[in-house]
Amino acid sequence: MALNCGIVGLPNVGKSTIFQALTSTLAASENYPFCTVDPNIGVCSVDDGRLERIAEIMRPAKVVPATVEIVDIAGLIRGASKGEGLGNQFLGHIREVNAIVEVVRCFDDPDIIHVEGKVDPVADMAVIEDELILADLDTVEKRLSYVPKLKKTQKKEIVEKTKKEEVILERFKEILENGRSVWHLKFEEDERKIVEEFHLLTVKPKLYVCNVDESAISKDNHYVSQVKKRALEEKAPVIKVCGKLESEISTLERKKERIDFLRSAGLKESALSILTRESYRMLGSKTFFTAGEKEVRAWRFTPPVKAPEASGIIHSDFERGFIKAEVYHCEDLFVYGSEIKIREAGKLRIEGKNYLVQDGDVMLVRFNV
Repeated sequence: MALNCGIVGLPNVGKSTIFQALTSTLAASENYPFCTVDPNIGVCSVDDGRLERIAEIMRPAKVVPATVEIVDIAGLIRGASKGEGLGNQFLGHIREVNAIVEVVRCFDDPDIIHVEGKVDPVADMAVIEDELILADLDTVEKRLSYVPKLKKTQKKEIVEKTKKEEVILERFKEILENGRSVWHLKFEEDERKIVEEFHLLTVKPKLYVCNVDESAISKDNHYVSQVKKRALEEKAPVIKVCGKLESEISTLERKKERIDFLRSAGLKESALSILTRESYRMLGSKTFFTAGEKEVRAWRFTPPVKAPEASGIIHSDFERGFIKAEVYHCEDLFVYGSEIKIREAGKLRIEGKNYLVQDGDVMLVRFNV
């Protein structure tokens, strides 16, 4: 399964508009609930200032950024965990993503229907949270129902694993029955592997996106303040996006036009750039680079990754025939200004098969197949 983030929220909060701007694809976006039924999937480039600086020094023919996969999931409503509004289907889509980007409506507009009848972002957040909790409780109870049978099996390893599962599941059940998520719980490595098998919704990392109108771009409105207060309790990050504005920016083809548009709106960068970077971070993704005259490219990896495995991200032959890697950190390139000067300063290293790749490394792989 690809590492990805799912965009969720109530209907008509601007999910598909933001997704469309992010991916520059034509996701369905209409003023009625359940316009989006099947999830739309798009790939977004991750803005990384380090990649741009490397390219400025190397002046390659081609620059390729790292990417993150975004899934636009249909709007949930109250009762989704019981199947209301195709809720079970949509919750299943959330189960398949690795992190949640929850869009919350933080603007007034009488022409856009609100499924709950009024704009109340904290109440909207509570609806989504309750449905995820109820769905997880159902999953936990079903898993617990299999425990007695599994504990009677003749296979010792299954019995031992089931006993561990039972302890964790009972712990989850108590928390979920009290209306709380289980995201805050800490686990040992062996426990984490078991938890991952449950595919629970409330253990996924979450980012809140306040969809605002243009009046709230520079200064938070009272809706955004409410979301931030609630998110602080959950220790979840919050960003603001003006979906309408970002949608307009995404239609501009030239980079200069986008920069000028942002400046006219009093912004240093697109909020969607921040969103993609935060999504990338939530997934635990890091970046190493390859750099040459033909191409400068950012490669995504999830640590810990050794040099041969990282080489395999570039090409399977590189991993199969890996000999060594010439490595330096991009910050050294920024300081010394060229690979030649990095070598002269003794900052270029020869690393072998046991080297753990670091975020910001620039690698040249030596291999033989």
